[in-house]
Amino acid sequence: MTLEQIDPQNYRLLRPCECVDLYEIGEVPSLYSPVTPEIQPLDWPVEKAKEMVPEPRRQAFDHLLGKLHGKQFIGMDYAEEYLRDQYRRGCRANTMRSSSKGIELFLNFLTQAGKMSLDQIVREDLYGFIEREQDRGLKPRTVDTRLKAVKAFLRFLIDQELVHHRLLSRRITVKVPESLPRAIDPDEVGKLLSVIKHVRNRAMILVLLRTGMRIGELLNTKVGDVNLKERRIEIFEAEKNRVGRVVYLSDDALSALSRWYKKRDSHKDFVFYAMGRRTMTYQGARAMFNKYLAEAGLADKGYSLHCLRHTFASELLNAGMRLECVQQLLGHSCIEMTRRYARLTDKTREEEYFRAMSIIEKGEIDGHYRFDNPLQAVSEKTQLFSPHSEELHEHP
Repeated sequence: MTLEQIDPQNYRLLRPCECVDLYEIGEVPSLYSPVTPEIQPLDWPVEKAKEMVPEPRRQAFDHLLGKLHGKQFIGMDYAEEYLRDQYRRGCRANTMRSSSKGIELFLNFLTQAGKMSLDQIVREDLYGFIEREQDRGLKPRTVDTRLKAVKAFLRFLIDQELVHHRLLSRRITVKVPESLPRAIDPDEVGKLLSVIKHVRNRAMILVLLRTGMRIGELLNTKVGDVNLKERRIEIFEAEKNRVGRVVYLSDDALSALSRWYKKRDSHKDFVFYAMGRRTMTYQGARAMFNKYLAEAGLADKGYSLHCLRHTFASELLNAGMRLECVQQLLGHSCIEMTRRYARLTDKTREEEYFRAMSIIEKGEIDGHYRFDNPLQAVSEKTQLFSPHSEELHEHP
């Protein structure tokens, strides 16, 4: 039997005598030509083999445990137990990675500070950890994320009665700047789209731009999640808050996606994939986007793939869509998150400002500063009743 005679679906089920793990390689290399008797296909179906492969969340968990194992910091056993608790509670892989990183840095800091056991932790250790992370030049949001991971770990230790509950009796926070979302200028959107000729890449960028999907959500989208006839994509579990939603395809996004569907491999599960792979990594998508930014002369603008999502929200609000509808399309659990875009795109506020400034510049206001009439009336009424406030107070 030769490789040409074997069904491609069974490539990953081959058992080479030289202990080469074809699954770890990913695909059979083109120069791999084993002797015929050394290859024997296994007798169970492909679906059975897939069940033996750990899910991505389990793979991430095992990897993080392996990194923690053997570290010579105080409390590493409890860090591993906390990670197991996160896995049991169904935390996402990114959550476990973030927690593991923050906890490892904190325990390393405690060890360097001369702490011998967890019950020696005091609030000053938290302050010192924050200052060390800030001195390393990290952004406030990164420091805040690591502090949150450490506090969650400490609450776990408090429940285990390993540290005193007074450690977190008062709030310890890091002030994070509330920056405006960064949207791409409409003219620059046109420049970007004009240089994207590749069918797959143009479909990816337009779908991100017209649906507001996060890049992780798009890369995890499978063919069954897309309904071209009804022009919709179903996101069963959002990337951040794990809340499902439905997004819709505009004319240009639908056209680009339809062209990609005519060229893509129909045997692939995921809508977008890299050559020779089942899916595409975030690093690959980011490299692709940066290449087109450079070709469009926008490399120095600081745009990222997530800016396409910001652009989507800003353009909808500029077009007059209600804030509540934008919230649902973006998948925000809190409308305050969506309200950030209103600060960026409030045309009413902009018009009111320029109307007022035109009056000021023409010198059409009196020189005396005075209350607006309704405010003046309220102020006078307050002053009138203030001497009698005790007499007017209602008694039960």
